[in-house]
Amino acid sequence: MEQQVYTVTELNTLVKTVLDSVPALANVYVRGEISNYKVYPSGHHYFTLKDSGAAIRCVLFKMQAVRLRFRPENGMKVIALGRVALYPRDGAYQLYCDALSPEGVGDLHVAFEQLKERLWQEGLFDESHKKPLPPYPRAIAIITSPAGAAVHDMLRILRRRYPLAAVKLLPVRVQGPEAPAEIAGALRYANACRLADTIIAGRGGGSIEDLWAFNDERVARAIYASEIPVISAVGHEPDVTISDFVADVRAATPTHAAEMAVPDQVELLERLESLRLHMARAQGKRLELLRRRLETISGKRVLLDPLAAVQDKRLLLDHAQRNLYHAALGRLAGPKKELAAVSAALDAMSPLKVLGRGYSVVMDGEGRMLRRAADVKTGSEVTALLADGKLRCRVEETVITGETSEHRSNP
Repeated sequence: MEQQVYTVTELNTLVKTVLDSVPALANVYVRGEISNYKVYPSGHHYFTLKDSGAAIRCVLFKMQAVRLRFRPENGMKVIALGRVALYPRDGAYQLYCDALSPEGVGDLHVAFEQLKERLWQEGLFDESHKKPLPPYPRAIAIITSPAGAAVHDMLRILRRRYPLAAVKLLPVRVQGPEAPAEIAGALRYANACRLADTIIAGRGGGSIEDLWAFNDERVARAIYASEIPVISAVGHEPDVTISDFVADVRAATPTHAAEMAVPDQVELLERLESLRLHMARAQGKRLELLRRRLETISGKRVLLDPLAAVQDKRLLLDHAQRNLYHAALGRLAGPKKELAAVSAALDAMSPLKVLGRGYSVVMDGEGRMLRRAADVKTGSEVTALLADGKLRCRVEETVITGETSEHRSNP
């Protein structure tokens, strides 16, 4: 019997046909650990599933990959659903995956944790970025489904607590594939048009699948980019979404969000009444103090007799004048006595006094006083000062004590 010889292509095609004909391999679940995970520009995902004894190559085409709710990573244990087939060109069989889910936990939970970790690393949850809610908002924007019970509860509470605030409803779908884009678009629209001072974004309770729109990255980034403070009001108190972490304030329920967004008018009225009473008491005390002060001032002498102050000042002026006069006299008495003593001494030493007693002063022709007879020559003219006048004389003779000398001069 002649043995058939196959080409490589024929053999690979035969093996592929055999594998494709096995029903058990057309829809098989495979458990393993991901390794060598890569995403190509085409959008296809290539990786290897392995356990302790073997490995198999896997491919997840773009059409199936877009349905993933989590990002596969190396080392992650997963369960893959797909078909086993051979790729003729390489001659290697591989698993063509239709679905992929984490082993032990749901894919939604893994997707939630992965997005939460990534956004936290980027800083979208930082407290420093969170904005305070305005205490007295003029307008509230509610982003939710108009058909749910949550919106009616919020409207009722807002009207009851603070009817001064205008409420603007931005209707969106809150579940389903289109919901994240609509919620993110409503957030951007509210900011672009400055529709409100506060935004409430949320919905009533439900399963994790129902609330999943508020775990979407597009919604999270729209909340983070909002310049208007955002209150996240998703589900019931145990429900936690990515929006709760990014929002400026997290409310346990939509009803709680409405209570947080506005003050209570009853409390405001009570506070205003308390302030009014406090102001009235403060003004009453102030008026009483002013009244007492007025009574005290009105009894002052300066108001009863306006000229009394002038008279008092006049008396003070007279008293000061007398003090200055006596002080001046006391100040001048000493110098006056000194002047009298000096005058007496000068008068006693005055040459006129000497002349009055019969003495005279003789001066030469140049006005110099003569002290000795030897200083005068015979025949020179001299002047003799007397008490009541002076004499002009010619020297005819000089007599020096101890010797006599005569000098004659022409008459």
